[in-house]
Amino acid sequence: MTHVLTLVTRRETGEAGDVALRAPGGLGPPIQRGGRNWSVSEQTLDHAALPDLVEYLGAEAAAARCDWAVTPCVNRRKRLLISDMDSTIIGQECLDELADYAGLKSEVSAITERAMRGELDFESALTTRVAMLKGLSLSALEACYATRVTLNPGARTLVATMKANGARCVLVSGGFDFFTSRVASVCGFDDDRANTLMDDGGALTGQVARPILGREAKLAALLEETAALGLTPADAIALGDGANDLAMITAAGLGVAYRAKPIVARETLARIEHTGLTAALFFQGYNENEILQMG
Repeated sequence: MTHVLTLVTRRETGEAGDVALRAPGGLGPPIQRGGRNWSVSEQTLDHAALPDLVEYLGAEAAAARCDWAVTPCVNRRKRLLISDMDSTIIGQECLDELADYAGLKSEVSAITERAMRGELDFESALTTRVAMLKGLSLSALEACYATRVTLNPGARTLVATMKANGARCVLVSGGFDFFTSRVASVCGFDDDRANTLMDDGGALTGQVARPILGREAKLAALLEETAALGLTPADAIALGDGANDLAMITAAGLGVAYRAKPIVARETLARIEHTGLTAALFFQGYNENEILQMG
């Protein structure tokens, strides 16, 4: 047996073991690792069982509102967390929310959706959307962060628990450093990387500082961070939801699709759709009593 299937759900939702018991053959006996709040089931498997298993999970785990991951049996606990911000660590797309202050949310959101699905070139889509915000007062950025931005469930718990176990945590976003710096501070990340909106001291100029941080820059961040720590990508966990996250997700030892677009979800063997970011800790083999509950 070379891999581990981890199934996670909330106690009030159901039992992860129910999904595990119906899984196709070739798996080891289910081991229950849950606690008071979480139901967690694990089974060992051989890599050859993956195709049938993934097809099964696509239907059964979704119906049971159960999140899942298939990971190698070795090196489960990662020493680097690298994560997207918008719609991953936070519940919003900051650019879309900023556009609302300019009365352009529907137009900008439509472009964002297509870019995250991989239908548009990320850099072109970003520059187009930012140009639409030319003249927007800088006070709108402060108001947007204060009134619109909220952390997704388990974000602070994920970061705090990994840091307590010696991991470095980095926020890397195709969004903007005005927001990543604040979210990183609140959430406890060690560092953040993002794009910079240009302004004239009072309003946005409609431009983004170059070079633009996109798909390849996110992958570069993963490679640079692991190298600086004397690690390899196999020692990292990467989380994201959109097409510009795909390169770093597939390069990482554990790539997690968080409520992701189809282009991302179908390329991963770890998916969070129903619970929260705490599931990424169970995927790494943490027990509930090891997790720092940060709200």
